[in-house]
Amino acid sequence: MTSTGNMTDTGTTTDVLLLTLDVNGERHEVITEPRRTLVDVLRHDLRLTGTHVGCEHGICGACTVLVDDRPVRACLMFAAQAEGAQVRTVESLSDGTELSDLQRAFSEHHGLQCGFCTPGFLMLAEGFLAERPEATKDEIREVVASNLCRCTGYQTIVEAIDGCAVARRCPKEI
Repeated sequence: MTSTGNMTDTGTTTDVLLLTLDVNGERHEVITEPRRTLVDVLRHDLRLTGTHVGCEHGICGACTVLVDDRPVRACLMFAAQAEGAQVRTVESLSDGTELSDLQRAFSEHHGLQCGFCTPGFLMLAEGFLAERPEATKDEIREVVASNLCRCTGYQTIVEAIDGCAVARRCPKEI
């Protein structure tokens, strides 16, 4: 992280930082103000718009990303805090041609309707299943309660995450 000052139109100086961020396995250099959140840098500087901005208070979970494999509310984290960490957004789940197993499970179990909250739920589930691959439905239900959805009623989201967890534990023979 390098700190520099920029002269504004009014002749005052604003601090900016040169950050190096590791996002979805790629290194990005970003010049930004220290006060900017990770969600803003992801969406506006890196053009990774899958991470949504909902409440901007950390309540809804629409902005959930993985930082060093742990779910984090990107609206509550300064971009500068992510320097030196590995950040994964919803764009990391798919290779661009095929959906991931978790994304397919959400589709198969109708775990989404309008889709606004879906990226946050996907990243929450991805981090949770990496930590707790043997999770029960009750544990999944408790975890998904930390994100908000106004459409699905949560049961289909729980079913999708459980279906993916079961499939990961018992892969089909090819």
